[in-house]
Amino acid sequence: MFHSSLLTSDSSLLPEIMSEALQKAITLLSLIGLGLLLRSKFKHKEQTNGIKEMVLSVALPATIFIALMKIDVDAKLIVVPALTLVFNFFMYFAAPLAFPFFGIEKDTPMGRTLVMLLPSLAPGLSCFPFIAEFLGQESVAMAALGDVGNKFFVLIFLYVVAMNMFLKNTKTEETRMGDKIKSLLLNLVQEPINIIIISAAILLSFGVSFKTLPLIVQDVFDKTSAMMTPLVLIFIGVAVQLKQRKKRLIASLLIFRAGLTMLFSAGMIALLNITDPTMVLLATVIPLSSASFWPFAHISAFNSREDAQEIPKERRTFSVELAVLVMAFSLPFSTMLILGILSTGTFFAHTGTIAITGVILLALGLLPTLFGRKMVRLSKA
Repeated sequence: MFHSSLLTSDSSLLPEIMSEALQKAITLLSLIGLGLLLRSKFKHKEQTNGIKEMVLSVALPATIFIALMKIDVDAKLIVVPALTLVFNFFMYFAAPLAFPFFGIEKDTPMGRTLVMLLPSLAPGLSCFPFIAEFLGQESVAMAALGDVGNKFFVLIFLYVVAMNMFLKNTKTEETRMGDKIKSLLLNLVQEPINIIIISAAILLSFGVSFKTLPLIVQDVFDKTSAMMTPLVLIFIGVAVQLKQRKKRLIASLLIFRAGLTMLFSAGMIALLNITDPTMVLLATVIPLSSASFWPFAHISAFNSREDAQEIPKERRTFSVELAVLVMAFSLPFSTMLILGILSTGTFFAHTGTIAITGVILLALGLLPTLFGRKMVRLSKA
Protein backbone atom coordinates (compact mmCIF):
# COMPACT_ATOMS: atom_id res chain seq x y z
CA MET A 1 0.00 0.00 0.00
CA PHE A 2 1.06 3.61 -0.48
CA HIS A 3 1.31 4.79 3.08
CA SER A 4 2.73 8.22 3.95
CA SER A 5 6.18 6.74 4.52
CA LEU A 6 6.30 5.48 0.96
CA LEU A 7 4.96 8.65 -0.56
CA THR A 8 7.58 10.75 1.16
CA SER A 9 10.47 8.33 0.64
CA ASP A 10 13.59 8.76 -1.45
CA SER A 11 13.09 9.19 -5.21
CA SER A 12 15.12 6.03 -5.82
CA LEU A 13 12.08 4.05 -4.67
CA LEU A 14 9.80 5.67 -7.28
CA PRO A 15 10.16 2.90 -9.95
CA GLU A 16 9.34 0.26 -7.30
CA ILE A 17 6.31 2.28 -6.14
CA MET A 18 5.11 2.80 -9.72
CA SER A 19 5.48 -0.93 -10.40
CA GLU A 20 3.43 -1.73 -7.31
CA ALA A 21 0.82 0.82 -8.36
CA LEU A 22 0.55 -0.70 -11.84
CA GLN A 23 0.12 -4.21 -10.45
CA LYS A 24 -2.51 -3.00 -8.01
CA ALA A 25 -4.36 -1.10 -10.73
CA ILE A 26 -4.41 -4.16 -13.02
CA THR A 27 -5.72 -6.31 -10.16
CA LEU A 28 -8.51 -3.84 -9.36
CA LEU A 29 -9.45 -3.41 -13.02
CA SER A 30 -9.56 -7.21 -13.36
CA LEU A 31 -12.19 -7.31 -10.61
CA ILE A 32 -14.26 -4.76 -12.55
CA GLY A 33 -13.85 -6.97 -15.60
CA LEU A 34 -15.10 -9.93 -13.56
CA GLY A 35 -18.21 -7.90 -12.77
CA LEU A 36 -18.72 -7.24 -16.47
CA LEU A 37 -18.50 -10.97 -17.17
CA LEU A 38 -21.07 -11.66 -14.45
CA ARG A 39 -23.63 -9.15 -15.76
CA SER A 40 -25.73 -11.92 -17.31
CA LYS A 41 -26.06 -13.54 -13.87
CA PHE A 42 -27.54 -10.37 -12.37
CA LYS A 43 -30.57 -9.68 -14.55
CA HIS A 44 -32.72 -8.12 -11.84
CA LYS A 45 -32.15 -4.79 -10.14
CA GLU A 46 -32.76 -6.40 -6.74
CA GLN A 47 -29.70 -8.61 -7.25
CA THR A 48 -27.32 -5.73 -7.93
CA ASN A 49 -28.88 -3.78 -5.08
CA GLY A 50 -28.07 -6.74 -2.84
CA ILE A 51 -24.36 -6.37 -3.60
CA LYS A 52 -24.53 -2.63 -2.96
CA GLU A 53 -26.34 -3.20 0.35
CA MET A 54 -23.62 -5.63 1.45
CA VAL A 55 -21.03 -2.94 0.78
CA LEU A 56 -22.87 -0.03 2.42
CA SER A 57 -24.28 -1.94 5.41
CA VAL A 58 -21.54 -4.48 6.19
CA ALA A 59 -18.14 -4.18 4.49
CA LEU A 60 -17.82 -0.37 4.39
CA PRO A 61 -18.94 0.22 8.02
CA ALA A 62 -16.43 -2.42 9.16
CA THR A 63 -13.63 -0.72 7.21
CA ILE A 64 -14.52 2.70 8.61
CA PHE A 65 -14.76 1.33 12.17
CA ILE A 66 -11.28 -0.21 11.96
CA ALA A 67 -9.85 2.97 10.46
CA LEU A 68 -11.39 5.27 13.07
CA MET A 69 -10.42 3.05 16.00
CA LYS A 70 -6.77 3.12 14.90
CA ILE A 71 -6.30 6.90 14.82
CA ASP A 72 -5.45 9.34 17.59
CA VAL A 73 -8.34 11.62 18.56
CA ASP A 74 -7.65 15.27 17.73
CA ALA A 75 -10.15 18.11 18.02
CA LYS A 76 -8.50 19.73 15.00
CA LEU A 77 -9.95 16.96 12.80
CA ILE A 78 -13.26 18.85 12.78
CA VAL A 79 -11.79 20.82 9.88
CA VAL A 80 -12.00 17.69 7.67
CA PRO A 81 -15.83 17.43 7.46
CA ALA A 82 -16.00 21.22 7.36
CA LEU A 83 -13.86 21.34 4.21
CA THR A 84 -15.97 18.66 2.53
CA LEU A 85 -19.07 20.70 3.32
CA VAL A 86 -17.39 23.78 1.80
CA PHE A 87 -16.82 21.77 -1.37
CA ASN A 88 -20.48 20.66 -1.47
CA PHE A 89 -21.72 24.24 -1.28
CA PHE A 90 -19.10 25.44 -3.77
CA MET A 91 -20.34 22.93 -6.34
CA TYR A 92 -23.98 23.67 -5.48
CA PHE A 93 -23.55 27.33 -6.38
CA ALA A 94 -20.82 27.07 -9.06
CA ALA A 95 -21.96 24.15 -11.25
CA PRO A 96 -25.31 25.75 -12.34
CA LEU A 97 -23.41 28.77 -13.66
CA ALA A 98 -22.12 26.54 -16.46
CA PHE A 99 -25.55 25.17 -17.42
CA PRO A 100 -26.07 27.71 -20.25
CA PHE A 101 -22.90 26.41 -21.95
CA PHE A 102 -24.54 22.98 -22.11
CA GLY A 103 -27.90 24.34 -23.23
CA ILE A 104 -29.52 23.53 -19.88
CA GLU A 105 -32.03 25.79 -18.14
CA LYS A 106 -31.79 25.69 -14.35
CA ASP A 107 -35.55 25.92 -13.72
CA THR A 108 -36.42 22.76 -15.68
CA PRO A 109 -36.65 19.08 -14.67
CA MET A 110 -33.17 18.52 -16.10
CA GLY A 111 -31.68 21.59 -14.43
CA ARG A 112 -33.20 20.86 -11.02
CA THR A 113 -32.07 17.22 -11.20
CA LEU A 114 -28.47 18.22 -11.96
CA VAL A 115 -28.49 20.85 -9.19
CA MET A 116 -29.30 18.01 -6.79
CA LEU A 117 -26.79 15.46 -8.10
CA LEU A 118 -23.64 17.31 -9.19
CA PRO A 119 -22.61 18.70 -5.76
CA SER A 120 -23.15 15.37 -3.96
CA LEU A 121 -20.53 12.72 -3.19
CA ALA A 122 -20.62 8.95 -2.74
CA PRO A 123 -17.09 8.15 -1.49
CA GLY A 124 -18.17 4.81 -0.02
CA LEU A 125 -18.53 3.10 -3.39
CA SER A 126 -16.20 5.12 -5.60
CA CYS A 127 -13.37 6.31 -3.38
CA PHE A 128 -12.86 4.51 -0.04
CA PRO A 129 -11.75 1.15 -1.50
CA PHE A 130 -8.93 2.81 -3.44
CA ILE A 131 -7.88 5.01 -0.54
CA ALA A 132 -7.64 1.86 1.59
CA GLU A 133 -5.58 0.07 -1.05
CA PHE A 134 -3.19 2.89 -1.95
CA LEU A 135 -3.02 5.25 1.04
CA GLY A 136 -3.73 3.05 4.06
CA GLN A 137 -6.22 2.82 6.92
CA GLU A 138 -5.39 6.19 8.49
CA SER A 139 -6.36 7.87 5.24
CA VAL A 140 -9.65 5.93 5.17
CA ALA A 141 -10.39 7.35 8.63
CA MET A 142 -9.76 10.88 7.39
CA ALA A 143 -11.97 10.25 4.37
CA ALA A 144 -14.73 8.88 6.61
CA LEU A 145 -14.60 12.04 8.72
CA GLY A 146 -14.84 14.10 5.54
CA ASP A 147 -17.93 12.16 4.55
CA VAL A 148 -19.68 13.35 7.72
CA GLY A 149 -19.91 16.85 6.24
CA ASN A 150 -21.08 15.43 2.93
CA LYS A 151 -23.77 13.38 4.71
CA PHE A 152 -25.19 16.51 6.30
CA PHE A 153 -25.31 18.13 2.87
CA VAL A 154 -26.91 15.26 0.92
CA LEU A 155 -29.30 14.01 3.60
CA ILE A 156 -30.52 17.25 5.16
CA PHE A 157 -29.70 20.27 3.01
CA LEU A 158 -30.55 18.65 -0.34
CA TYR A 159 -33.78 17.24 1.07
CA VAL A 160 -34.88 20.75 2.05
CA VAL A 161 -33.82 21.99 -1.41
CA ALA A 162 -35.83 19.22 -3.10
CA MET A 163 -38.84 20.01 -0.93
CA ASN A 164 -38.69 23.71 -1.87
CA MET A 165 -38.31 22.87 -5.57
CA PHE A 166 -41.30 20.52 -5.38
CA LEU A 167 -43.52 23.04 -3.59
CA LYS A 168 -42.58 25.83 -6.00
CA ASN A 169 -43.11 23.67 -9.09
CA THR A 170 -46.39 22.07 -8.01
CA LYS A 171 -47.67 25.17 -6.16
CA THR A 172 -48.87 23.05 -3.23
CA GLU A 173 -48.56 23.66 0.48
CA GLU A 174 -46.63 21.40 2.81
CA THR A 175 -47.69 21.71 6.43
CA ARG A 176 -45.57 18.91 7.88
CA MET A 177 -42.05 20.01 6.92
CA GLY A 178 -40.89 19.56 10.54
CA ASP A 179 -42.13 15.97 10.59
CA LYS A 180 -40.37 15.22 7.30
CA ILE A 181 -37.04 16.59 8.54
CA LYS A 182 -37.42 14.77 11.87
CA SER A 183 -37.99 11.51 9.99
CA LEU A 184 -34.95 12.22 7.82
CA LEU A 185 -32.75 12.85 10.87
CA LEU A 186 -33.96 9.56 12.36
CA ASN A 187 -32.98 7.74 9.18
CA LEU A 188 -29.60 9.46 9.32
CA VAL A 189 -28.95 8.12 12.82
CA GLN A 190 -30.13 4.63 11.84
CA GLU A 191 -27.80 4.32 8.84
CA PRO A 192 -25.11 1.63 9.52
CA ILE A 193 -22.17 3.87 8.54
CA ASN A 194 -23.31 6.63 10.88
CA ILE A 195 -23.95 4.13 13.71
CA ILE A 196 -20.38 2.90 13.27
CA ILE A 197 -18.92 6.42 13.29
CA ILE A 198 -20.89 7.34 16.44
CA SER A 199 -19.92 4.05 18.14
CA ALA A 200 -16.26 4.55 17.30
CA ALA A 201 -16.36 8.12 18.61
CA ILE A 202 -17.89 6.95 21.92
CA LEU A 203 -15.34 4.16 22.35
CA LEU A 204 -12.43 6.47 21.56
CA SER A 205 -13.72 9.01 24.07
CA PHE A 206 -13.39 6.30 26.75
CA GLY A 207 -9.85 5.48 25.68
CA VAL A 208 -10.76 2.25 23.85
CA SER A 209 -8.73 1.50 20.71
CA PHE A 210 -9.00 -1.28 18.13
CA LYS A 211 -6.13 -3.23 19.76
CA THR A 212 -7.89 -3.25 23.14
CA LEU A 213 -11.06 -4.84 21.75
CA PRO A 214 -11.54 -8.62 22.24
CA LEU A 215 -9.69 -10.63 19.60
CA ILE A 216 -12.90 -12.18 18.28
CA VAL A 217 -14.34 -8.70 17.67
CA GLN A 218 -11.17 -7.63 15.88
CA ASP A 219 -11.27 -10.76 13.75
CA VAL A 220 -14.92 -10.24 12.74
CA PHE A 221 -14.27 -6.65 11.68
CA ASP A 222 -11.04 -7.57 9.85
CA LYS A 223 -12.68 -10.33 7.83
CA THR A 224 -15.80 -8.27 7.10
CA SER A 225 -13.70 -5.31 5.99
CA ALA A 226 -11.72 -7.54 3.62
CA MET A 227 -14.86 -7.98 1.48
CA MET A 228 -15.16 -4.29 0.61
CA THR A 229 -12.80 -3.77 -2.31
CA PRO A 230 -13.76 -6.93 -4.28
CA LEU A 231 -17.48 -6.33 -3.74
CA VAL A 232 -17.32 -2.68 -4.81
CA LEU A 233 -15.38 -3.43 -7.98
CA ILE A 234 -17.58 -6.37 -8.98
CA PHE A 235 -20.65 -4.19 -8.32
CA ILE A 236 -19.26 -1.50 -10.65
CA GLY A 237 -18.79 -4.05 -13.41
CA VAL A 238 -22.26 -5.50 -12.90
CA ALA A 239 -24.11 -2.19 -12.57
CA VAL A 240 -22.46 0.01 -15.23
CA GLN A 241 -24.81 0.95 -18.08
CA LEU A 242 -23.05 1.27 -21.43
CA LYS A 243 -26.03 2.13 -23.65
CA GLN A 244 -28.10 5.14 -22.65
CA ARG A 245 -29.65 8.19 -24.29
CA LYS A 246 -28.03 11.60 -23.69
CA LYS A 247 -24.81 9.84 -22.75
CA ARG A 248 -22.68 12.43 -24.60
CA LEU A 249 -24.18 15.30 -22.60
CA ILE A 250 -23.84 13.44 -19.30
CA ALA A 251 -20.24 12.50 -20.11
CA SER A 252 -19.42 16.15 -20.85
CA LEU A 253 -21.07 17.28 -17.62
CA LEU A 254 -19.17 14.72 -15.54
CA ILE A 255 -15.85 15.65 -17.14
CA PHE A 256 -16.62 19.34 -16.50
CA ARG A 257 -17.55 18.50 -12.88
CA ALA A 258 -14.23 16.68 -12.44
CA GLY A 259 -12.30 19.64 -13.84
CA LEU A 260 -14.06 22.13 -11.57
CA THR A 261 -13.47 19.77 -8.64
CA MET A 262 -9.73 19.53 -9.28
CA LEU A 263 -9.43 23.31 -9.52
CA PHE A 264 -11.23 23.60 -6.18
CA SER A 265 -8.86 21.01 -4.65
CA ALA A 266 -5.81 22.82 -6.00
CA GLY A 267 -7.08 26.08 -4.55
CA MET A 268 -7.73 24.57 -1.10
CA ILE A 269 -4.36 22.80 -1.04
CA ALA A 270 -2.58 26.06 -1.88
CA LEU A 271 -4.70 28.13 0.54
CA LEU A 272 -4.14 25.75 3.47
CA ASN A 273 -0.51 25.12 2.49
CA ILE A 274 -0.92 21.34 2.51
CA THR A 275 2.42 19.73 1.66
CA ASP A 276 2.14 16.12 2.85
CA PRO A 277 1.70 13.99 -0.33
CA THR A 278 -0.89 11.71 1.27
CA MET A 279 -3.03 14.65 2.38
CA VAL A 280 -2.69 16.27 -1.06
CA LEU A 281 -3.92 13.07 -2.73
CA LEU A 282 -6.78 12.77 -0.25
CA ALA A 283 -7.84 16.36 -0.91
CA THR A 284 -7.79 15.56 -4.62
CA VAL A 285 -9.60 12.24 -4.83
CA ILE A 286 -12.34 12.59 -2.19
CA PRO A 287 -14.14 15.42 -4.06
CA LEU A 288 -13.88 13.36 -7.27
CA SER A 289 -16.24 10.73 -5.80
CA SER A 290 -19.30 9.81 -7.83
CA ALA A 291 -22.70 11.43 -7.36
CA SER A 292 -24.54 10.26 -4.26
CA PHE A 293 -27.53 7.94 -4.14
CA TRP A 294 -29.30 10.13 -1.54
CA PRO A 295 -30.27 13.02 -3.84
CA PHE A 296 -31.63 10.38 -6.20
CA ALA A 297 -33.67 8.98 -3.30
CA HIS A 298 -35.11 12.46 -2.63
CA ILE A 299 -35.88 12.88 -6.34
CA SER A 300 -37.63 9.51 -6.47
CA ALA A 301 -39.71 10.33 -3.38
CA PHE A 302 -41.07 13.57 -4.81
CA ASN A 303 -41.58 11.97 -8.21
CA SER A 304 -43.80 9.36 -6.53
CA ARG A 305 -45.92 12.14 -5.09
CA GLU A 306 -46.26 13.63 -8.56
CA ASP A 307 -47.23 10.20 -9.87
CA ALA A 308 -50.10 10.21 -7.41
CA GLN A 309 -51.13 13.66 -8.65
CA GLU A 310 -50.84 12.47 -12.28
CA ILE A 311 -48.62 15.40 -13.23
CA PRO A 312 -47.35 15.13 -16.86
CA LYS A 313 -43.68 14.19 -17.22
CA GLU A 314 -42.72 17.51 -18.86
CA ARG A 315 -44.10 19.40 -15.85
CA ARG A 316 -42.42 17.27 -13.19
CA THR A 317 -40.04 18.81 -10.66
CA PHE A 318 -37.28 16.34 -11.49
CA SER A 319 -36.32 13.88 -14.22
CA VAL A 320 -35.89 10.42 -12.69
CA GLU A 321 -34.60 9.03 -16.00
CA LEU A 322 -31.85 11.65 -16.10
CA ALA A 323 -30.96 10.98 -12.45
CA VAL A 324 -30.56 7.26 -13.18
CA LEU A 325 -28.37 8.08 -16.18
CA VAL A 326 -26.12 10.38 -14.15
CA MET A 327 -25.76 7.75 -11.42
CA ALA A 328 -24.98 5.02 -13.95
CA PHE A 329 -22.23 7.03 -15.65
CA SER A 330 -20.88 8.80 -12.58
CA LEU A 331 -19.79 5.71 -10.65
CA PRO A 332 -17.52 4.11 -13.29
CA PHE A 333 -16.21 7.51 -14.42
CA SER A 334 -15.21 8.57 -10.89
CA THR A 335 -13.81 5.13 -10.15
CA MET A 336 -11.52 5.15 -13.18
CA LEU A 337 -10.43 8.74 -12.52
CA ILE A 338 -9.60 8.10 -8.86
CA LEU A 339 -7.89 4.81 -9.65
CA GLY A 340 -5.84 6.51 -12.36
CA ILE A 341 -4.71 9.31 -10.03
CA LEU A 342 -3.72 7.01 -7.16
CA SER A 343 -2.01 4.55 -9.52
CA THR A 344 0.55 7.19 -10.55
CA GLY A 345 2.19 7.38 -7.13
CA THR A 346 3.20 10.96 -6.31
CA PHE A 347 2.56 12.42 -9.79
CA PHE A 348 -0.65 14.16 -8.66
CA ALA A 349 0.74 15.14 -5.26
CA HIS A 350 1.56 18.61 -6.62
CA THR A 351 -0.73 21.64 -6.81
CA GLY A 352 0.42 22.57 -10.31
CA THR A 353 -0.32 19.13 -11.73
CA ILE A 354 -3.78 19.12 -10.15
CA ALA A 355 -4.61 22.60 -11.46
CA ILE A 356 -3.42 21.86 -15.00
CA THR A 357 -5.39 18.61 -15.06
CA GLY A 358 -8.44 20.53 -13.86
CA VAL A 359 -8.14 23.03 -16.71
CA ILE A 360 -7.73 20.21 -19.26
CA LEU A 361 -10.82 18.42 -17.93
CA LEU A 362 -12.84 21.66 -18.01
CA ALA A 363 -11.88 22.13 -21.65
CA LEU A 364 -12.67 18.52 -22.52
CA GLY A 365 -16.08 18.92 -20.89
CA LEU A 366 -17.01 22.24 -22.51
CA LEU A 367 -15.47 22.17 -25.97
CA PRO A 368 -17.43 19.24 -27.50
CA THR A 369 -20.73 20.81 -26.44
CA LEU A 370 -19.76 24.28 -27.65
CA PHE A 371 -18.44 22.87 -30.92
CA GLY A 372 -21.61 20.83 -31.44
CA ARG A 373 -23.84 23.89 -30.87
CA LYS A 374 -21.74 25.93 -33.30
CA MET A 375 -22.06 23.24 -35.96
CA VAL A 376 -25.85 23.21 -35.49
CA ARG A 377 -25.99 26.98 -35.99
CA LEU A 378 -23.85 26.74 -39.11
CA SER A 379 -26.08 24.02 -40.58
CA LYS A 380 -29.11 26.26 -40.09
CA ALA A 381 -27.42 29.28 -41.68
